[in-house]
Amino acid sequence: MDSLQEARASINEIDKEMAGLFERRMQASKVIAEYKKEHGLQIYDAKREREVIEKNSEYIGDHDVRSYYAKFLGDLMAVSKQYQERVISGAKIAYSGIEGAYADIAAKKIFPYGREISYPDFKAAYEAVESGECDIGVLPIENSYAGEVGQVMDMMFQGPLYVNGIYALRITHSLLGVEGSDIKGIKTVVSHPQALAQCAGYIREHGYKTVEFANTAKAAKYVRECGDKTVAAIASPETAGLYGLDVLDHDINESAVNTTRFAVLSRAANKAVGNSGDSRFMLMFTVKNEAGALAQALNVLSSYGFNMRALRSRPMKDLEWQYYFYIEAEGDETGQNGSDMLRHLALHCDMLKVVGHYSDEVVL
Repeated sequence: MDSLQEARASINEIDKEMAGLFERRMQASKVIAEYKKEHGLQIYDAKREREVIEKNSEYIGDHDVRSYYAKFLGDLMAVSKQYQERVISGAKIAYSGIEGAYADIAAKKIFPYGREISYPDFKAAYEAVESGECDIGVLPIENSYAGEVGQVMDMMFQGPLYVNGIYALRITHSLLGVEGSDIKGIKTVVSHPQALAQCAGYIREHGYKTVEFANTAKAAKYVRECGDKTVAAIASPETAGLYGLDVLDHDINESAVNTTRFAVLSRAANKAVGNSGDSRFMLMFTVKNEAGALAQALNVLSSYGFNMRALRSRPMKDLEWQYYFYIEAEGDETGQNGSDMLRHLALHCDMLKVVGHYSDEVVL
């Protein structure tokens, strides 16, 4: 057998071994996909992919071959993602509003392979995940202009679902009218109260009358259905395409800094973030009715080296003038240091709940 035949025979044997290894790898990918579906996690994790390629490329001793192996790993991961999408395809994603609402836009960006299910309000969407009717919920928790979404935070405090991801969506408002309408002919604008407030300067400048709707997408739908060229909706530019409307003006927000943070909720807590340096967690708690109780609780976090990124208080619905507290902090509370911190913190709390554990916030 000459050298060419020997090389080809060697490749055939290697390919046979690689086929078995590939099958094992895809079986592991399926397990990961099922975990991601259960916990409401995205398939694509750019940071994780970079780390794997950099680490595994070090196994290649031949520097001339190493760059080709990195390309091979990238292609292999692309195939793995396609397989995971097939496994997860059809996951039911609950959101509040109708198609074209900002929550729907966020859900499609986070879970492009999922099936978005519309619910009339936050409570219905939350309960759909709680009951198992849907796999994942995408609900807003805060807007940079209007502040926290109290109803969602209250459900997080009282309910059993876990936050396994936080995503930030920039909110861009446009003026939408029926086909053939003109900005000079608009007399009335319709939208959600927050959208109207965020575009108050623009509305005053043009002298428009305003009508409030439950959400921006419903306002756009109304404009399409009424067919009145003097009525326009304030909504996302994506909504224009959904309802066959013309974009009469872009970026009419008073502030260019307008972002809504969405929480991804599921029935199972994610414990797979680990000590990657970008771990985050969310706590909700009540403190004992003692002088300095809140200050003592907050000191516990800092004494264990956890950096608090947000602190808010909310009134408890069933107890007058009583409050619960909401904290977002950097670090991994699942390790030994975190467990010690939680035990110490519990001494100062009447109730303590870890609501979520996730990687750093993702900008959509």
